[in-house]
Amino acid sequence: MRQLQLIGVGAGDPEQLTLQAISALRSIDVVFVVDKSDPGESADHLARWREELLRRHRPDGDCQVVTIIDPRRNRAPHGQAGYEHAVRDWHAARAGAYEDAFAAVAPDATGAFLVWGDPSLYDSTIRIVQDVLARGRVSFDWTVIPGVSSLHALTAAHRIVLHGIGRPVALTTGRRLADDGWPGRPGEFDDVVVLLNSDLSALEQLDPAGLTIHWAANLGTPGQALAAGPLSETLPRIEALREQVKREQGWVLDLYLLRRRP
Repeated sequence: MRQLQLIGVGAGDPEQLTLQAISALRSIDVVFVVDKSDPGESADHLARWREELLRRHRPDGDCQVVTIIDPRRNRAPHGQAGYEHAVRDWHAARAGAYEDAFAAVAPDATGAFLVWGDPSLYDSTIRIVQDVLARGRVSFDWTVIPGVSSLHALTAAHRIVLHGIGRPVALTTGRRLADDGWPGRPGEFDDVVVLLNSDLSALEQLDPAGLTIHWAANLGTPGQALAAGPLSETLPRIEALREQVKREQGWVLDLYLLRRRP
């Protein structure tokens, strides 16, 4: 492989691809699709959605699709140190799988990953490509093309500004919010964006007084769901919507903005 492009394809709406991303899609020879489904299941929903994007923006069909089976990850580590160790092991296994896939394509080919959202925000592809190159078995030029992140799709869907005037905003995960509580020093952050939620347990542990929430699931897809309002009043509706989305679509990716006011 001669060149690799990491193309940010947005949060799900095929209309939110940038002109740069569409131009890149039309120039590539190979798309690498990571299949995260469990053994015996069909390809996971995100892999199928990436293939749909490819069909839409490469109607000529003149592009090879190479599926990479995602290595299993330890989903039950203990504490933050255990979690980081498990993720590093998983990334190392992924680097090996990516390396094999890269080595198997034509040496003059241009390959690509269609990265959900933006490649720099809670996505491991950049780190894994760096690991592959550090191993030295394969060599190629590579480019990162930004995409519309789920964070910005969330604020657009709710028609809100991400932060207060001149105020900082924190980004964290559902697991860290559940383990560590509200980020930062007391009063440091009034706005917190929470991604990578396996469930809503972090919200259930917060004192809802003075908190509002702007929540979304499966942004940019035909079955997206939105909810907003005071946390105490809105959480039951969010729980019901989340279950409905998962039941109807078979998968759910959600995120939310928590806003604290006196």
